[in-house]
Amino acid sequence: MTVDGHKETLEFQAEVSQVLNLVIRSLYSNKEIFLRELISNASDAAEKLRFEALTDDALYEEDPSLNIRVSFDKEKKTVTIEDNGIGMSRQEVTETIGTIASSGTKKFLEALGNKGDDSAASQSQLIGQFGVGFYSAFIVADKVTLQTRRAGLGKEHGVRWESTGEGAYTIETTEKAGRGTSITLHLREDEGEFLEGYRLRSIISKFSDHISIPIEMLKEHYATEEDDKEEEKAPEWEQVNKGTALWMRNKSDITDEEYNEFYKHIAHDFEDPLDQVHNRVEGTNEYTALMYIPSRAPFDLWERDQKHGVKLYVRRVFIMDEAEKLMPHYLRFVKGVVDSDALPLNVSREILQHDKKIDSIRTASTKRILGLLEKIAKNDGEKYQKFWKEFGRVMKEGPAEDYANKEKIAGLLRFATTKSEGKEETVSLDQYIERMQEKQDKIYYITADSYAAARHSPHLEVFNTKDVEVLLLTDRVDEWLVSHLHEYKGKSLQSVAKGQLDLGDIEDKEALEKVAEEHKGLLDRVKAVLGDDVKEVRVSSRLTESPACLVADEHDMGANLQRMLKQLGQEAPTTKPIFELNLKHPLVEKMDQEPDEDRFADLSRVLLDQATLAEGGQLEDPAAFVHRLNKLMLSLSA
Repeated sequence: MTVDGHKETLEFQAEVSQVLNLVIRSLYSNKEIFLRELISNASDAAEKLRFEALTDDALYEEDPSLNIRVSFDKEKKTVTIEDNGIGMSRQEVTETIGTIASSGTKKFLEALGNKGDDSAASQSQLIGQFGVGFYSAFIVADKVTLQTRRAGLGKEHGVRWESTGEGAYTIETTEKAGRGTSITLHLREDEGEFLEGYRLRSIISKFSDHISIPIEMLKEHYATEEDDKEEEKAPEWEQVNKGTALWMRNKSDITDEEYNEFYKHIAHDFEDPLDQVHNRVEGTNEYTALMYIPSRAPFDLWERDQKHGVKLYVRRVFIMDEAEKLMPHYLRFVKGVVDSDALPLNVSREILQHDKKIDSIRTASTKRILGLLEKIAKNDGEKYQKFWKEFGRVMKEGPAEDYANKEKIAGLLRFATTKSEGKEETVSLDQYIERMQEKQDKIYYITADSYAAARHSPHLEVFNTKDVEVLLLTDRVDEWLVSHLHEYKGKSLQSVAKGQLDLGDIEDKEALEKVAEEHKGLLDRVKAVLGDDVKEVRVSSRLTESPACLVADEHDMGANLQRMLKQLGQEAPTTKPIFELNLKHPLVEKMDQEPDEDRFADLSRVLLDQATLAEGGQLEDPAAFVHRLNKLMLSLSA
């Protein structure tokens, strides 16, 4: 260490150089973050002055107007961020800037906490919680000069600090007329983009637009002949941030037009939102949330790598664009902002740390969105149908992801059914339950790869005959849905293509068992022909028109899901189907009387292949099917 009057050259604390290198090279993923961090620090300084001036008005030094000014000099290749906030003494500079991760703001909050003045702390609207934000300047600068003076001290108590970020810094006492802090960044050769006014303004608009302290830049104008004749004018400063956060205003003071315009700004959308929910939560976990449901699904809604979510602010300072931890994935279409008084961020403010406050915000926000959707569905069916058309498939992911809200999500789902018009999904589970037969105790569904395949499936025949409604599930996500949604309001969901069909008191079980016993010989003959191609051959209670169908055993994977997994290149468990026969069908009656074993075998095989095709499956040997079918047709014409 060398000492020259009031000027010192000091080494950073041990290993600080390594931390500095981490900050510059790895900590921040986006270069423009430096301006956000320095403006946030300036805002902190202004808020500290406001707080301390409550008991010592002299700190304003007859200048109560607080502001932050951002300027640049293309010739010198510098960017300067200046505030007239509380400023720092020489000791404070040494303690806070000479020591990484020693935040003056954090110490200030701790001091308030020791006084037991929590309300004052919350009103001070301080942002910084870490001591590395200042060092983000070295992302774009190869030298940083700081000049500061603490409010209330004489002009001779100014401090100048300078460093290249390579392990040492200089600090000296100088004169500074005004209170506050000025930080000048000497930009690296390849950082010229930050010497353009429009570029700096765009960064301020993106990250710091809603900070309550005015952020000013020199007014840009074109020179005229009249300007040339006049003497040099004083610089004109203009505010470039809005300075007010829409979400922080009272709902009663915000018009629908203002809500819609703000949505378009944050969502980069040209259409008005479908609806929004705006609330302020107070208490130990204070935050404000303004969230929107878009009118139309974004083009990248189904891109696996695309991030979605709400914007996160901490005391009006933008932190991250897609705060996924604040909203479950199935609600990724929701747009909006969450502004918290205090959330645990990592040191770069770019990653949320796990905390109960985050879980609390996520839980409450999810319930509010679901509550808003319930309200729309109840009061405006046409509006909800518009929502469902855009985001229905995403909502079907909900029961698997959000167990706590499974019942609530299920109530918001919509389906096509055997009693709805066309393939539009318009029927809720509540409507289905209202239309259930008197003795019906299950919600029946069928999955298929298309609406036509589901609607005309032979599995539906007995349901159509007995006027029992069936959900027609044809989205790929429906298989995922029914594997996690097993019941709704005490009614279990049952696939019509799996297990032994149980229609409760609607079905005469004893009669079916008697018929099966009477035709045991036929069932055994068919099983002997088909061998291991089927798990079992039994009498069908599903069929009234078709001769045969295939069903999966109760605990086996359905055929549609097996096909879907194979199409996606994934392995599916090998299971054998159950072959069911309609004993009242003429073909089956003819088989029962067929003495020729070869013809009996051909008939059995043809019925199996037909059943496979009817449920959307593929034949392993299509040529053999055609050959058998031709043989049977020729025998009939002989």
